[in-house]
Amino acid sequence: MTRLKIIAVCGFGVGSSLLLKMKVDEMLKKNGMTHNVETCDVGSATSIACDIIFTSNELAGKISERASVPVIAIGNFLDLDEIQDKGLDIIKNLMS
Repeated sequence: MTRLKIIAVCGFGVGSSLLLKMKVDEMLKKNGMTHNVETCDVGSATSIACDIIFTSNELAGKISERASVPVIAIGNFLDLDEIQDKGLDIIKNLMS
């Protein structure tokens, strides 16, 4: 099985990206997947080799302009349903 590298991005790569990482990990586990999820800051996001990026609505546009991978904009980092609804199908497509 293909292991994807996923990054969770916030402004400084510390606070909210860690929260988002934990929720993405939870979503993956719920769906029987184990992928690498890391955190990073917005300035480094497009220089890190990865398969998919999760970030806030506010940062998604800035990152999308420079990213060569899918960028998933999340409005509520605590909403597991939103993260799953927006990201799960894309993750499954990347694995196939």
